[in-house]
Amino acid sequence: MSETRDLVLHGYWRSGTSYRTRIALNLKNVEYRQVPRDLRTGDQRSDDFRALNPQGLVPALVAGTTALTQSSAILEWLEETYPDPPLLPESADDRAIVRAMAMTVACDIHPLNNLRVLQALTQDMGVDDAGKSRWIARWIADGFAALEVSIRQHGGEYAFGDTLTLADCHLVPQVYSARRFNVSLDAYPALCAAATRAERVPEVAAAHPDRQPDADRPG
Repeated sequence: MSETRDLVLHGYWRSGTSYRTRIALNLKNVEYRQVPRDLRTGDQRSDDFRALNPQGLVPALVAGTTALTQSSAILEWLEETYPDPPLLPESADDRAIVRAMAMTVACDIHPLNNLRVLQALTQDMGVDDAGKSRWIARWIADGFAALEVSIRQHGGEYAFGDTLTLADCHLVPQVYSARRFNVSLDAYPALCAAATRAERVPEVAAAHPDRQPDADRPG
């Protein structure tokens, strides 16, 4: 039986890790409250937030008296705590494939392109904007090339089969990031088709950065 706890998500509207966490929460139909942490102002390094996550990174999901960190671990916790609807397939083999697809994003793409890495490139190493763009595109291309093969092998309506999984929770925000940084996606038609279909699901659409309470507003 799923347990009931007040959930509070500390995140940032444009953060890919916060985005994937919102998708999973929405797909699980779990009620939660958001506390914005503006990464541009360094709010994630404040004392009150570091009390929740000593690493000073978003997201943090507070469940009752427990603070959970690392978005992929949070998604696994959601899967165990709120098992219906499932975001992992039934068989061990299929679950491993879905996790591998998710980890391609979580371990091999996103960490190399997150804000603190990009700031280190420009501020500490003197990389110019063109060099930063090449860096971003290089790591997205490496990961997306592998995911394109996996989705062609295992995909259906979505990244794996015809049901949304943890793979889609990770894929959709990474595609958003690629578009934001003007990375060409022409070489990944299966990946883009799966992401587009997932984006149209109401629960996924509601997690989009532009629809968050702390999103930048035009004008």
